[in-house]
This record gives sequence, structure tokens and C-alpha cells, in this order.
Amino acid sequence: MSKVIVVYHSGYGHTKVVAEHVARGADATLVAIDANGDISDTDWTALNEADAIIMGAPTYMGNVSWQFKKFADATSKVWFTRGWQDKVFGGFTNSASPNGDKQVALITLQTLASQHGGIWVSLGLPPSNTKAATSNDPNNLGGSVGLLTRAPADASVDEVHKGDLATAELYGKRVSEIASRLK
Repeated sequence: MSKVIVVYHSGYGHTKVVAEHVARGADATLVAIDANGDISDTDWTALNEADAIIMGAPTYMGNVSWQFKKFADATSKVWFTRGWQDKVFGGFTNSASPNGDKQVALITLQTLASQHGGIWVSLGLPPSNTKAATSNDPNNLGGSVGLLTRAPADASVDEVHKGDLATAELYGKRVSEIASRLK
């Protein structure tokens, strides 16, 4: 079994709900980036000891939140020593719109993983793109690089689309299984 950490920032709680479902699928530990963009020393140790890191952030104004970016910048100390070289990575993002430039946020996460010399895990699911498809279907937003989720701006945290949450669990499981195979 692999040790997986889901590190995420959530501004309004929607991304936290997605992170919880990713963690459920991966049997992972959650690490929340706080409102100031920080995590604890214990959290840094957990990330360093993990076999896989799944990163999550809301998409704000076409990219990850500034709190996640602050965390990403702080990983430069690990980057300098190549501490996460060959670690397995995955990523997800949530926004209110079906698109909302989420792809840019995912590429930001993928680039961070690549800068660390990590191994990126794609979503690995075909899109639900037929006329009969609904937001309750897995991968209804048609992602491939990583997990895309949507929670309308006026939705409570209990209203993240069910298909997205199911996809989150499947993605967490995929990352964990790949990390276990490579361990």
C-alpha cells in the first residue's frame, strides 16, 4: 500500500469537499493549505515521506488560488534538494463554471510536479459526452490531464455535482494504485 497525501487549498469549501472524496478513493491523508497559504512543519514532513502527492486548488481568475501558489513557491526548498524526484503526482481543480479556464490551473499543477521531477498521473477516464450524459456521470466535464470539478457559484458545499465526486474517488484510487505499482 502506498502513502498518499492530498494537499489542497479551498476558499469556500467546495474544493475541500472534492479533496475529501479524492482522499477517500486514495485512502489518503488530507493536508489543508490555510488562508495565509501555509502548512505546518508536520505537514511538510508528511509530504516528504509520501509516495504520492495529489494537489488541489480552486481555479480563480484562470489559475490556482494565490494561497496554493504561495505553497507551490515554498516547495522550492524541496526542489533545490530534489526531495520529490520520482514521486507520483496528480491534481485537481474546481470552479463555478464548466470551463472557467480550469485547464490552465491543471497545467500549473502538472508543471509543478514536473519541475520536481515527479511522475504525473492523468485522469484515465473517457468523457461522458453523449446527449444522455448528465452532471451525475463520471468525468462529465471531459478532463484528461487531471480531475475537473464544478460547483456553481451559488451552490452550497453539499451541492458539488455527484458525478464529479464519484470521479474524484476514482481518480484518488487511480493515483494510489499507480503509486503502489511503482513503489
